[in-house]
Amino acid sequence: MAYPSFPRESTLDRALARVSGAGRLVRHGWERILDRVPADCALCGGAARGQPLCDACRIDVTRTMAGSVIRCPLCALALTQPTCPDCSARAPAFDQVIAAFDYAAPADLLIQQFKQAHRFSHARVLADMLARAVLARSPALPQHTIMVPVPASRVALRRRGFNPAAELARGLAHRLPYALRPELLWRVRDGVGQTGQSRAERMRSVAHLYSCPERVENASVAIVDDVLTTGSTLNSIAREFKAAGASYVVGLVAARTPYSVSK
Repeated sequence: MAYPSFPRESTLDRALARVSGAGRLVRHGWERILDRVPADCALCGGAARGQPLCDACRIDVTRTMAGSVIRCPLCALALTQPTCPDCSARAPAFDQVIAAFDYAAPADLLIQQFKQAHRFSHARVLADMLARAVLARSPALPQHTIMVPVPASRVALRRRGFNPAAELARGLAHRLPYALRPELLWRVRDGVGQTGQSRAERMRSVAHLYSCPERVENASVAIVDDVLTTGSTLNSIAREFKAAGASYVVGLVAARTPYSVSK
């Protein structure tokens, strides 16, 4: 039986997605206050006023996506050959991926701290870097784009106490002009962990794992997640939204693995 994507968070998520203009101003004001509070950089230990990263480390982290590396226009994989080995072998259901940085040292430490050490302050800086990448995209995403975080399993929610994708999506909702609609994606079952699985195993494990409970005719949908590895989760979700009527599906991820996971 299908269950909502956030058993512990759905009420709060929906409230945040519909926050009033006054609420946004309050949050913006609170973040401006936080920006003045002295802090230590999570990567170098230097001064990072109000953020988990100092300016120098932020530039180093995002430089991977701003460099001269050739990338697949669909999945954002850094290429060492003319064609993408993944997308050329099997065309993905999603239309594009926008990532803030590559999942490689030292940036991978930010994701690990966020997910494993529960450093919620990292959600702000991750969302900020990803929002900058989205706003720099040309052409821009449609104004009517809706953002949907990847649902966490019940096991992961019990272990961590939060859904990293949902936290990232909340941060994006205050930085981008797109509606946050977490209720549009359900996780049908818990499934199994994907760590250590091959590409083929990952694709099988996420088949029919997610469900869109209503029609989204001609919608532009942005799927939010923390890390993109093989794209199997994003591809599975994109299929569901395309079947529900979506005309465009883009993946918004903080980090893209440079990678690889075997086929």
